[in-house]
Amino acid sequence: MSTTLAYARPSTKPEAPLPGRRFDHYFFSGTAWLMLASVLLGFGPTYYLAGVFHAPLPSRIIHIHGAVFSCWILLLIVQNSLAWRGRVDIHRKLGLAGFLLACLMVVVGWMAATDRLARGTAPPGLDTYFFYIVPMTDMVIFGTLIFFAFRARRDPSAHKRIIYIATVGVLIAAIARFPLSWLFHNAAHAAIASYAFLLLLAAYDVWSTRKLHRATLWAGTFLIFVQQIRLPIGKTAAWHAFAAWVQSVAR
Repeated sequence: MSTTLAYARPSTKPEAPLPGRRFDHYFFSGTAWLMLASVLLGFGPTYYLAGVFHAPLPSRIIHIHGAVFSCWILLLIVQNSLAWRGRVDIHRKLGLAGFLLACLMVVVGWMAATDRLARGTAPPGLDTYFFYIVPMTDMVIFGTLIFFAFRARRDPSAHKRIIYIATVGVLIAAIARFPLSWLFHNAAHAAIASYAFLLLLAAYDVWSTRKLHRATLWAGTFLIFVQQIRLPIGKTAAWHAFAAWVQSVAR
């Protein structure tokens, strides 16, 4: 009888506590620095080490684009540092400026893409009209995710994940300049390589909370969907006609 009761009695051993959000500051700050390292590796030879504003870039709008993009990456690091130090008050105030900077990034990004289209240049082996869809949709992805990140600003766990994924979406240009033959000037391969950041976030979600955060799931799915669907769209006659019209107007 005692043996039977012993087996029937529920276990009183406490479950191991989930790591939860207490490591969020380490993860998001660390990955922000990793993103900065990716940008420096990609654009170092042609932009940062070439003198930044004195770098031999083809037009003024490309210089502005580089400066605005750099400010975004630096702001990402500053915002994560402020959150880590508990300065949420400054973080929120700076977040409004960050939202305006993100809007500027979208506008300048489209202008830079159109400037390149007008000059008729594209990475080696790619059609100019086809390539135009890559930076244009990059800005669609970034702008859409920033909008939803701003809406979710009172939900820190969702907000920072959407910002993280939005930033992954604009890393392709840097990754496509890595000194690796598989990646160099290959937007499709660079997009796939950037998914390593998504896998890293998904792995952290599962490790820290034992489930995939809903923001990681939908924002990551949106990013991958747009990046993959644009490839066949960019090869259509309709897109080429649109790009040719934009080129004629821009010139």
